[in-house]
Amino acid sequence: MKQAKIHKSVLVLAALSVIGIYLFATAPPDLDDSAGAGRDVPVETLFRLLDAENASIRAIYTAEIVTPGLKKGLEYREDWKAKDVHAGPLPALFLRETANRLQQRMPELSLFLGSTYPIEASNHFKGAQQAYFETIERERQPQFFIDDSTGRHTAMFPDVASAPACVSCHNEHPDSPRKDWKLDDVMGATTWSFPRAKISTDELIRILGAYRIVAMDAYGSYLKKTGNFDAAQRPQLGERWPKDGLFLPDAETFRKRIEATNSTASLNLLLQTYSSPERTPAVEGKPPALAGGASAPDNAGSGP
Repeated sequence: MKQAKIHKSVLVLAALSVIGIYLFATAPPDLDDSAGAGRDVPVETLFRLLDAENASIRAIYTAEIVTPGLKKGLEYREDWKAKDVHAGPLPALFLRETANRLQQRMPELSLFLGSTYPIEASNHFKGAQQAYFETIERERQPQFFIDDSTGRHTAMFPDVASAPACVSCHNEHPDSPRKDWKLDDVMGATTWSFPRAKISTDELIRILGAYRIVAMDAYGSYLKKTGNFDAAQRPQLGERWPKDGLFLPDAETFRKRIEATNSTASLNLLLQTYSSPERTPAVEGKPPALAGGASAPDNAGSGP
């Protein structure tokens, strides 16, 4: 048994070195029919890594772009894509932009952000989803299950109000059904789904790399939009950030910030996953006090 654990650690460390190459040195290619070689890992590992990557990128965007940007005169709105609107995407819409691009690049993988008090009614949890979300609200722990309506492996992670911009947007929006949000409230849940229980390490690497690429593309779409801003509202792009004034980090600067934060975090999460004591597998499709699976909506990328 001890030798098996050592062997597992060696395999994980080898995978980590490859992940470092894929995610932080090169742009990985799209998945193709040959993908699938290598050691299999449970899809839960993929979900945890994707959520960590997503949460970190959103936190950087929210805390280092949106929050200070609002103080320096930048705007962030729902209709940011409209031709005459000189604004960037709100954090939830940044996730939607990323998720839409991910869906196009990798149709097997779905990302959805829902809530029990969404601004957009179509993002309201339905049926068994609500029971899973109530568990998340109570325990603040992710839920893993099989969606009975689709047969897809699904993971829901708590989406917490981590910045004043999140709270003020929902409290002040005319269509918001709830007006008393506070920092650190669980506002919704980020939901991922995938059709298979296991994936190869090669697929894991490529999917993580693909997510990093589409997140960077989503940020790039905001930078491109600023080129149409009026001169007085147009931020200067380069190595400086909004905390310093009317600035936005260019794509390369933003990428380096993401890599510096996420590279170590992703490796640590993998090591923790495979060095911790064996967990009792979750009963798929049966959350606490609930029989049957939840039905995650198939509108990948909608924000609450």
